[in-house]
Amino acid sequence: MNKLFDILKKYDYVVVFVLLLVASVVMMVRTSYYQQSRIVSWANSIAGGWYQGVHSVGGYFGLKAENDRLAAENARLRERLAESYISYTDSMFTVNDTVYRQRYDYTEAAVIKNSWSGQNNYIMIGKGRRHGVSSDMAVISPDGIVGVVVGTTENFATVMPVLHSDSRNSVKVKRTGISGSLVWDGKDFRYAQVLDVPTTHQFVEGDTIVTSGLANDFPEGIPVGYVVEADTIKGMGMYKLRVRLATDFNKLDHVYVVDNMFRAEQESLLSKLKNEE
Repeated sequence: MNKLFDILKKYDYVVVFVLLLVASVVMMVRTSYYQQSRIVSWANSIAGGWYQGVHSVGGYFGLKAENDRLAAENARLRERLAESYISYTDSMFTVNDTVYRQRYDYTEAAVIKNSWSGQNNYIMIGKGRRHGVSSDMAVISPDGIVGVVVGTTENFATVMPVLHSDSRNSVKVKRTGISGSLVWDGKDFRYAQVLDVPTTHQFVEGDTIVTSGLANDFPEGIPVGYVVEADTIKGMGMYKLRVRLATDFNKLDHVYVVDNMFRAEQESLLSKLKNEE
């Protein structure tokens, strides 16, 4: 207590100054509405800044805990997603074509790797030999043609899509039945070309191109794309059709592998014909 009195005696002029300052401020605020409003505004500003800072700091530390909680929740949800598992479901259905007496089995498969920006692109799917998938089987999407199986393991298969320089598929114009060959120039994954189409036939922009059924892989009538341009190849009497593909390879996530149940029988018959020639 004595020390407190000693400090007050030592700095008595400071204490007196502070008391007089507070008294003058109080008197000024009480007698002037303008000064009162300015003081209150200033005090609120200081208090608001302080509380905002406290809230921000508290929110920062609380945010980390919230982020940790959300990250754990997202991890649990991702564990339940289909892509976190290798699917071994054998979803199949059979189509009996009574007109051409053809029978095709369709096996659903997930696309687990896909490329579309190179010259020679490949697709990997999550079905293989143990699911009945073998080389030379056709692959389609819900929208149209995709490609052909070129390699298999027990649980996976690689597909050569139409977006490959070696890909060549028999197609036709749905409206006229005129056949041609589907190829890709390696430029834009959205478009392909149809060659070997005679100029004796006229084309309409938007004409639908479908699989011809002349090969032993794709069933007839699978959508391929839509004609956007027809250029004449000089001196050959042929068109080069530019076709917008029906399948969006940039968004391809599921496909169907098509098994032609009579493929071996058809190829055996063709082989005999070639030997006789």
